[in-house]
Amino acid sequence: MTLESQAKRFIEMLKALDGKAGNQRLLNELGWAESTYQRIKGHLIDEGKIVPGRGRGGSVALAEAIAAARIGKADPGAPARSVKAPKRGSGSNGDTSTYGQAFNAIDKAMRNDEGLASELDYAEQTSWLLFLKYLDDMEHEWADEAALKGKTYDAILAKPYRWQDWAAPKTKDGKADPNARTGSDLIEFVNGKLIPHLKSFKDSSVQADSLQYKIGEIFSEVSNRFRSGYTLRDVLQIVDTLSFGSSEAKHELSELYETRIKRMGNAGRNGGEYYTPRPLIRAMIQVVQPQIGETIYDGACGSAGFLCEAWEHLRRDDLSAKDWDTLQRRTFYGQEKKSLAYVLGVMNMILHGIDAPNIRHANTLAENVMDIQQRDRHDIVLANPPFGGGERKEVQQNFPIRSSETAYLFLQHFIRKLKAGGRGAVVIKNTFLSNTDNASVELRREVLASCNLHTVLDCPSGTFQGAGVKTVVLFFDKGAPTRKIWYYQLDPGRSLGKTNPLNDVDLVEFVELQKAKAGGEKSWMVDVNDVDATTCDLSVKNPHAPEVAPQRTPQQIIDDMLARDAETAKLLARVRGML
Repeated sequence: MTLESQAKRFIEMLKALDGKAGNQRLLNELGWAESTYQRIKGHLIDEGKIVPGRGRGGSVALAEAIAAARIGKADPGAPARSVKAPKRGSGSNGDTSTYGQAFNAIDKAMRNDEGLASELDYAEQTSWLLFLKYLDDMEHEWADEAALKGKTYDAILAKPYRWQDWAAPKTKDGKADPNARTGSDLIEFVNGKLIPHLKSFKDSSVQADSLQYKIGEIFSEVSNRFRSGYTLRDVLQIVDTLSFGSSEAKHELSELYETRIKRMGNAGRNGGEYYTPRPLIRAMIQVVQPQIGETIYDGACGSAGFLCEAWEHLRRDDLSAKDWDTLQRRTFYGQEKKSLAYVLGVMNMILHGIDAPNIRHANTLAENVMDIQQRDRHDIVLANPPFGGGERKEVQQNFPIRSSETAYLFLQHFIRKLKAGGRGAVVIKNTFLSNTDNASVELRREVLASCNLHTVLDCPSGTFQGAGVKTVVLFFDKGAPTRKIWYYQLDPGRSLGKTNPLNDVDLVEFVELQKAKAGGEKSWMVDVNDVDATTCDLSVKNPHAPEVAPQRTPQQIIDDMLARDAETAKLLARVRGML
């Protein structure tokens, strides 16, 4: 296809999506390679025919649609104003290709360091460097804002710990300082002075929800793994080219960071630990429908995918200062046990625009659920707790239903962390619905008695790459017993995998049908009165699926084989008689 024909198709598809769409959704609809999509998108932005927007992964809209929207908000009699699309380029304006190239260059440099061996190492080291560059950019921005108000800004970091002092010192003419620390001098400064200083913020008298405390927490959990100061200097020079000075830049960086987290999930044997497919998260959020003023909690937040997506769902450009402050400080809460996941979660939320994330580094299951008070509860729980695992006996003592299955302990925790009337959406292994052990049966009984388990989404194999298990999503409201359960069996019509993952379009029907809990070939309703009271079996059994012939017993299989052998012997005897 020519450039013109591809651009025409891009515009036509965008019109079909009501003139505005997220980049990922539009890319999926077009079915193009990402490089093709970015090339055509850039061309149309330069032509002024589309404009980039906000949202997870960014979005685009027809320029004429934006103009019409602005006219509608303005005086109806006012003349139309043209919409000028921002120019794409390099540096601070958030160009995808520029930042993408920078991340690729960082990876390439890290591969040369013998202290870094995996995607997990790359993500951890990139995270603490990005965090310090972000902090430096924000400190400059906050200082400028204070100056405009005639006030003095008290910097968080002072010399020699500022980014400009050790990471990217400049000469008077603004060029890189050739005398900047490198080699062993750089490693000794980072390990012996910088990181110990940053750790000390956690021991200070600052509040736990402040950025200063968060700095201390982060650097109490991460360590510098670079062995070569020359490699670290190369990476610092690349990171210094990245800018956090605009919302567009943050969105581009957050998209790249999410891709890095996804690669971590795909690379390891614990695929779902760091990354839950974002289309699934977005569908869960659309069903739960959080509102500004409600609190959202994930006690196994990992890389904070649920909290970041909930933030993107709630944030708007026209929010009042009060609502914006509510979203920033009093909406999103998380806990994470593992150090690396905790750091990834904090950095991910910062890149999405939350300045001081309310994420605690703690083992959620170490808290006795019977000690949870009303002040500790939340309006919404969104989570994908770890499967399997196994907590120590003393941890299991914190729960009325004891189990070696970590997810079962988390589910009990989530139910008790919800306020009365609170809403939950939790991913769990599908075997939870049918296992016959005492813990599984008792937990299903508790869920049905204490919550309205109104929806079960059955996810296909391959939803979680590398996890090797089938999952379901439980949607429930706390405070009223379950009367009826609506099931939906998700079938995207293809095998899911690394090159063909779950996308937003796959979940459109589920979200739409769930509103009225409509029946269909892939959805049905189950009355709790029809559930076996002894086993509380809630297995996914689609009544519309064609009946499968019952499996034969081993004895029946042997008898059938012997019968066929006897028939074969008779036929061979006839053939011999004809010879």
